[in-house]
Amino acid sequence: MKRILLLLVTISLMSCGGTKTVRASKKVIKGNWSLNSITYNQPGTYNVTLLDDASKACFEGSTWQFIPNNNTGTYNINGAGCTSGERNFVFTIQEIDETTGLYDFLLKPTNAKNKSETNKGFRLNLASLSETDMQWKQTLTVDGKPFTITMNFSKL
Repeated sequence: MKRILLLLVTISLMSCGGTKTVRASKKVIKGNWSLNSITYNQPGTYNVTLLDDASKACFEGSTWQFIPNNNTGTYNINGAGCTSGERNFVFTIQEIDETTGLYDFLLKPTNAKNKSETNKGFRLNLASLSETDMQWKQTLTVDGKPFTITMNFSKL
């Protein structure tokens, strides 16, 4: 009976650790990044508030830090005309399709003690990740059509 219980606990702990690909992704994402550009898949001028926080213009040039050992991080906005300062968040990387290597990136804004005041989070697609570049995509529906926001980062 003890062996069965030990085996079940071991399997449970192994399954909570994430896939090998997710663990590797956390290793790559660790560190400091710059959000260089934000683009839309449709032409036009849009008034988009990203992460319920600030405009595209404020986010471009923001700096981000990811600390994967406790799934926390910060981003810092310093743009002219923007509400400047450091913001905190918690994140999770979830592999959504092991055969294609597609990921979801879940980000939840928090206070400095990593507690969410609204319990609201954002699901983004971690479209690509390398040692030097990262790309997130978020697809929304605008006027009944898919509208994709692409955020391009580079490692500092």
